Amino acid sequence: MWIVAACLLPVLLLSVVVFGVQTLLITAVSVISCVVVEALSQKGMKRRITISDGSAVVTGMLLAFVIPPGVPLWLPILGAVMAIYIGKHLLGGIGYNIFNPAMLGRAFLMATFPVAMTTAWLPPLEDGAIFSFLSGSLDGVTAATPLYLLSHGGMEAVINEFGQPGDFYATFFLGWRPGSIGETSGLLILLGGLYLIYRKFITWHTPVAVLSTIALLTWIFGGESWFGGDPLLAILSGGAMLGAFFIATDYVTSPMGPRAKLIFGAGVGALTVLIRIKGGYPEGINYAILLMNPLTPSLEEWFRPERFAGPKVIEEEEGSSGDE
Repeated sequence: MWIVAACLLPVLLLSVVVFGVQTLLITAVSVISCVVVEALSQKGMKRRITISDGSAVVTGMLLAFVIPPGVPLWLPILGAVMAIYIGKHLLGGIGYNIFNPAMLGRAFLMATFPVAMTTAWLPPLEDGAIFSFLSGSLDGVTAATPLYLLSHGGMEAVINEFGQPGDFYATFFLGWRPGSIGETSGLLILLGGLYLIYRKFITWHTPVAVLSTIALLTWIFGGESWFGGDPLLAILSGGAMLGAFFIATDYVTSPMGPRAKLIFGAGVGALTVLIRIKGGYPEGINYAILLMNPLTPSLEEWFRPERFAGPKVIEEEEGSSGDE
């Protein structure tokens, strides 16, 4: 968990450069809140306090990463209570929770504070404006995310705002665009995810299945929709890459077998495209992951590796030795 948190740090540092120091404050509040709620929950339930394992820190970082950079500082505190106390400890405790805590916290904030969660976007700051939040100069400044522009104005709106595709692909990949705190830089997310794969903390199956399914289904079904059928834009806009590498690969709420991971990731990708194209909210990977989480036990059972010596073989061997 601490290595996962370390892989997320470059993304956080870039968000400070892109949006301002308030992203650091929001993330700090989210992490501290998750750790405190974890300790209080375990103490109240008479369980061993395990805040040193880093899981609450990762949940706090991911919760902050999937909310807009202009939200008030009290918002991640409420999200932490939902994520840790209700989503984690009331639903089984560490290692037994059904839903990804950070995604459940975000879903709660979306349902209870939809205005803040859909309008508190900030444009990338100009050079030298990193600390403008502290002086109050960012009050009232908002920006539209690429997914919002796509859903309301189509590809033409994105081109008018960010330039031709050849220009904004590079911009989106590097992370200089409006969006949630930790979802903008595809490059840093990819590097962090590849390092986790290299260290064998995660495998390639789930991320590849998520992103390839999003790209393929967007290309097939997105042509006549507001999304324009652009597979690359579908991956680089929104939280697709963050969700694929750092959230859908959660040890507790995702399957462990290779085939089960592929099916799980494909399901996340398919639901993401379905929600984006047919739903009223332009982002979908948050809810896609939550909808696939309860299927994890079934996927593990359906794709469980067969043992070399099955029950029938063992029974036959025992019977033979008995006859002898």
